Amino acid sequence: MRESKTNLPPRSAEHESPAAPQEVRCAVRFPLVLPVVLAADAGEIAAQTKDVSANGVAFELDCPLDVGQELRFSLRMPSEVLGTPHDVLVHCQGRVVRCSMSQTQYIAAATIDEYRFAEQ
Repeated sequence: MRESKTNLPPRSAEHESPAAPQEVRCAVRFPLVLPVVLAADAGEIAAQTKDVSANGVAFELDCPLDVGQELRFSLRMPSEVLGTPHDVLVHCQGRVVRCSMSQTQYIAAATIDEYRFAEQ
């Protein structure tokens, strides 16, 4: 058996903590509750936003969505939130990355892969 030539003390298992999963966010989330209609291949689904970021949206809805499902939706961003004189309509395209059941509704998270501002 070879001996270690380092001067480090041996590691004790009792001092090791299990690696806790960490969420890594790329953008700040804003808790905005906005009505929205999701357009998917299966038709239109009424929902409301739970929070919105530059990269994605969390929705509350009555039916589950499939992970990977592509969505199209438009958000009317309130002028008070944006600091603009008028609300801004944003057309978005994305895909579902997560869907789970809360106590009363489904919560689906979707990316925003493409967006464009509607002319007003």
